[in-house]
Amino acid sequence: MAPTFNQLERTRRTLVERLKNWDDQKSWQDFFQAYWKLIYNAATKAGLSHDEAQDVVQETVVAVTKRIKDLKYDPALGSFRGWLLHTTRWKITDQFRRRLPGQRSSPDEKPANTRDTSTEDGIPDPNFNWDDWWNDEYEKNLMDAALQRIKTQVSPKQWQMFECYALKRWPIKKVTQTLEVSATHVYVANHRITALLKKEIKKLQEELY
Repeated sequence: MAPTFNQLERTRRTLVERLKNWDDQKSWQDFFQAYWKLIYNAATKAGLSHDEAQDVVQETVVAVTKRIKDLKYDPALGSFRGWLLHTTRWKITDQFRRRLPGQRSSPDEKPANTRDTSTEDGIPDPNFNWDDWWNDEYEKNLMDAALQRIKTQVSPKQWQMFECYALKRWPIKKVTQTLEVSATHVYVANHRITALLKKEIKKLQEELY
C-alpha cells in the first residue's frame, strides 16, 4: 500500500519529485543534510544510544529510498516532513524491539537522552508530543543550515560582529571593545546579515519542505 502524508502543511512538490530520481545525488545530499540530524535527535530523544540512533538514521534513509517512488503528493493530506516523522518513529520502535529483555544499550554506552521521552524501561513515552517537538527541532536545524550558508557569504569580520552581538548576545560595548570596531559597524553588519538570513531561511523552506 502506497504511503500517504500526515499533518496538513505546505509541501514543496519539487523535493519529493527530485528524490524519486535515485541518480540525483545532489537532491539526496540536500535531503540527508537537511534531515539526518533531525532523525538522529529524535532517536536519542526517545532514549536510544548513539549507535542505535545512527542505525535509525541509516534505516530511515533506506526506507525513504524504497518508498519515495510510490509517495503520492497531495497537499490536502499533509507534508513530506510529517510522513518522514512517521517513518522515523517506526524505525525507533524497531530499535527498541531488537534489544534483549532489560538491555538498554551497548555494554559500554549509555542511552544518549532518556530524561524526557522514555519510561523506566527505556520505552518511548506514548504521551510525548512528537509533532510539536519535530517541528520545533526542524526549525532549529533550518536556522543552523541558514547560518552556515550565510557565514560563507560575508567577510570574517562581519560574521564575527554578528556572531558576538546577535548570536552570543554580547552588550554592544563589549563587542566594540573586544573587536575594536565602532557601534555603527556592528549595527550595519547585524542589519545586513539578518536580512540575508531571512532570505536564506525562506530559500531553504522552499527547497526542503
